Amino acid sequence: MDEQLESVAQVKNTLIDLSIRFGPKLLVALIILSVGFFVGRWLGAMTDRMLERLRLDVPVRQLLVRIVRILVLGLFLIMALQNLGVELLPLIAGIGIAGAGIALAMQGVLSNVAAGLTIIFTRPFRVGEYVSMAGEEGQVAVIGLFSTTLTHPDLSRVVIPNRKIVGEILHNYGTIRQIDIMVGVSYGTDLNRALGVVQDLLRNNPRVLKEPAPMIQVLMLGDSSVNIGVKPWVNVSDYGDAFGEINKGIVETFHARGIVIPFPQREVRLLGGSA
Repeated sequence: MDEQLESVAQVKNTLIDLSIRFGPKLLVALIILSVGFFVGRWLGAMTDRMLERLRLDVPVRQLLVRIVRILVLGLFLIMALQNLGVELLPLIAGIGIAGAGIALAMQGVLSNVAAGLTIIFTRPFRVGEYVSMAGEEGQVAVIGLFSTTLTHPDLSRVVIPNRKIVGEILHNYGTIRQIDIMVGVSYGTDLNRALGVVQDLLRNNPRVLKEPAPMIQVLMLGDSSVNIGVKPWVNVSDYGDAFGEINKGIVETFHARGIVIPFPQREVRLLGGSA
């Protein structure tokens, strides 16, 4: 019983001794980390405002702000460890060895990060532009370090790892798209009149952009119709609605003006008489 009491008393004395020796240092280290956290946020916000005046893209600003916050927090972490009496050289060596192992185990993640940095700084596309890449297409919603997110008109989202984007073929439509419609009219139609009707229809549609000017021309002489190409430009957000409105308007206007949209026809002739 006396031995147990002595052990408890020894542990108690040890804890009291450690508290006296390291308690103030630990408290100061926590205060240093707290100050570093708030200083990092303050410098990050100030950096963000400065970069916003330079009109940098949002992903670039976010990356630089994060780097500033991490550097500031890292500096204060070193100060806190020094206050605790931690030897930094062995710690840095251990972190380097662990980092090499982690890098080998996370090659895919690191390749995404490298590709994300490439996208952010080379800017092959920006948020809000319509792109086609990696077998997918949509409007760019988010450009991150690890992945890029596209949105579809059906409100779905496609998340593409950045390593699947860099080095591949990319089709960037920008913020506007060209609608491609082809309508056939009969060979007896006054083509100048038909082209004028389509031009008036596009001019009266508020979704169709005046610049670049829409392209309206005879594209092909088909088997049963003269095919007219109608290619106006619209904003990416208006593409689906404008496509339907223009198709509907062409059909209704042609019917009202007596312009015939012929059905596919084939003329079959039987040659030769009966045996």
